[in-house]
Amino acid sequence: MTSEPASRAAELLALITGKDRLEIVAAMVLGARSGEEIAGRSGIGSKRAWQCLARLEKAGAVSRVDDDWQLEVVVLRDAALAALPARTYDDHGAADPGAAAVLRAFFKDGRLTSIPVVQSKRLVVLDHIALVFEPGRRYAETEVNAALLAFHPDTAALRRYLVDAGMLSRADGCYWRSGGAVLLD
Repeated sequence: MTSEPASRAAELLALITGKDRLEIVAAMVLGARSGEEIAGRSGIGSKRAWQCLARLEKAGAVSRVDDDWQLEVVVLRDAALAALPARTYDDHGAADPGAAAVLRAFFKDGRLTSIPVVQSKRLVVLDHIALVFEPGRRYAETEVNAALLAFHPDTAALRRYLVDAGMLSRADGCYWRSGGAVLLD
């Protein structure tokens, strides 16, 4: 279901992008103000230019000021902004603002988009990932890989980074949580 502002924005943008009307808008962006000047710069006949201006005026995209026409840039900008999809952020809980910014930069819909190259950012990401491992529990490598696969396809790299950062330890084919933040109930 389309929201009212987004629907109005889509209608306005569709109106403006009609071939002749787009030529009119382009002429106005380039400085044409009078009806004759707009018709001349757009390459559209005067009668058609006046028809297009009337439709654009009815939609609120242009307005008449004395004998000149002006483009309603604020209306067009607001329509373009309303047509954008709503921006959503993954919730990273009680992460401090700096960590939350790193997590937003590297996670989309709970998945790691790329492994950070910068160590400080990588540590924030690894600390977040390490939260899936329960302290005190031992994991087989296949279990670790399954958990890491939920975040990123390169499970070997994530596993190695977690061990190198001291967040997971390994011995005899078993892994366990050995560092990182702990969620308190």
